[in-house]
Amino acid sequence: MTQPVRVTDPAAFGRVAVLLGGTSSEREVSLDSGRNVLQALQRRGVHAAPVDGIPQLLQALTDPAGRRYDRVFNILHGSHGGGEDGVLQGLLESLGVPYTGSGVLGSALSMDKIRTKQVWQSVGLPTPRFISLQRGEDVVAAAHGLGLPVIVKPACEGSSVGITRCFNEADLPAAIALAARYEGQLLVEQLIVGEEFTVGVLGSQGLPSIRIVPAGEYYDYHAKYVAEDTQYLCPGLEGAAEQELQDLALAAFTAVDASGWGRVDIMRDRQGRPWLLEVNTAPGMTSHSLVPKAARQLGIEFDELVWRVLETSMSRTHA
Repeated sequence: MTQPVRVTDPAAFGRVAVLLGGTSSEREVSLDSGRNVLQALQRRGVHAAPVDGIPQLLQALTDPAGRRYDRVFNILHGSHGGGEDGVLQGLLESLGVPYTGSGVLGSALSMDKIRTKQVWQSVGLPTPRFISLQRGEDVVAAAHGLGLPVIVKPACEGSSVGITRCFNEADLPAAIALAARYEGQLLVEQLIVGEEFTVGVLGSQGLPSIRIVPAGEYYDYHAKYVAEDTQYLCPGLEGAAEQELQDLALAAFTAVDASGWGRVDIMRDRQGRPWLLEVNTAPGMTSHSLVPKAARQLGIEFDELVWRVLETSMSRTHA
């Protein structure tokens, strides 16, 4: 991974568009993240302004009167109008505008949970068994093929959108109906019973792991963004086990060509074996978000974290 260029003068960043909102299913989370990022940059003296969605950004970058922004802090979440699926990255590459986060390939691969898992399998990294399905294909047969319990989820959504855990036959119809609301393929995945972890990545550094302990049975959308009683234990492990988790996260991140910053979600089963779930290339930056919690464990407060993420865009600066 490329080491970020260190910046001391906020003027070096030029005019920064904080790209937020958009039209994906994760719009509200992105708006919250974006407001926090914008305020942090402005507190540090960066000339930053909010831009809601890709069409508004394109208009600002192709304005006949002159480009209004010099770089983009991408805090859009999701696909289909979110900024994590490679579409935005391709646009910015074609316009020669530097941006934060992963490039075209890393963004597109990581947004697609099926392709991410296929890449991991090809290089021998551990990920739960799964079956991918096109719309209309038999979810029940896939669940039986893997063996219950399973998770049914859309392949290209984030923030726990559209996910159902199925422990018995009676759970499957509701899971199918929920996941089918979203475009693209479905993923039926072996459910790993154990502890849930996430490992943030900043530049070439793995951040301390976080073990997530929801008050309810699962770390779902409510536990992520609404509940105040979810516990976040950081670091999640100690010694060799913690180092193993960080090393695995970095290997998984690199394998899908992710870069800049991100987050890798991992389950650890009751035998202590880690299993890779997915990569998030534009993690949340809300009051409940996990990368800021992990960074704080290293003494990196929120405003400094946002600055360091913006620094990663300097390696993309075009001549």
